[in-house]
Amino acid sequence: LPDWHTLSLFGVGAVLMRGAGCTINDMWDRDYDKKVARTASRPLAAGDISTFQSFIFLGGQLSLALCVLLCLNYYSIILGAASLSLVITYPLMKRITYWPQLVLGLTFNWGALLGWSAVRGSCEWSVCLPLYLAGVMWTLVYDTIYAHQDKRDDIIIGVKSTALQFKEDTKQWLSGFSLAMLLSLCVAGMNCNQTFPYYSAVAAIGAHLAHQIYTLDIDKPEDCWKKFASNRTVGVLLFIGIVLGNL
Repeated sequence: LPDWHTLSLFGVGAVLMRGAGCTINDMWDRDYDKKVARTASRPLAAGDISTFQSFIFLGGQLSLALCVLLCLNYYSIILGAASLSLVITYPLMKRITYWPQLVLGLTFNWGALLGWSAVRGSCEWSVCLPLYLAGVMWTLVYDTIYAHQDKRDDIIIGVKSTALQFKEDTKQWLSGFSLAMLLSLCVAGMNCNQTFPYYSAVAAIGAHLAHQIYTLDIDKPEDCWKKFASNRTVGVLLFIGIVLGNL
């Protein structure tokens, strides 16, 4: 059965660490954000708050996240602390490589490793690695779609992304990432004896992603945002599938 105490800790920790990642991203990118129509109104870019105030806010986020981490076992504390370097550096990747979405995926899906270790005291790599890979592939799907919103501004200011790398071949790449995600979820499920509700959820996710990619218009920012936001459904389906599969 799910460990609801640990699950609650992870819910809080996920909000705090993803929030911290967003704060760091906005701190690194405040000068870039001023030049992009969609991000110019962000508090740092617009000058509504100072860099010092953002440091204070970030300190609060990380301090609370540390409190959550210290509630876990020693293995998980070390594993969780290891992710901090990714959280700090991933916003820089868009200046260096056309694959910043890959680094984002490596960062945002660390919980796939940490969750298992928090409950079991160590990682069962035959389950954790496929689950982690599935999360990375999913991030490449939704964040590539997200990046297509800003591709015109990104070209002007010199920011790199998978959207600019894939161009008109985006849908083929997204289809490949989606297939890799679904296969990885199946491998993870088989390696921990998941049951019918889990695989039903994986099938529903596959249908959702197929429709999402097929109907995507990469040249319409409003459609890219709509498709990006619809990935909440993917997360909800997988969560429900895991819980019901265990129950």
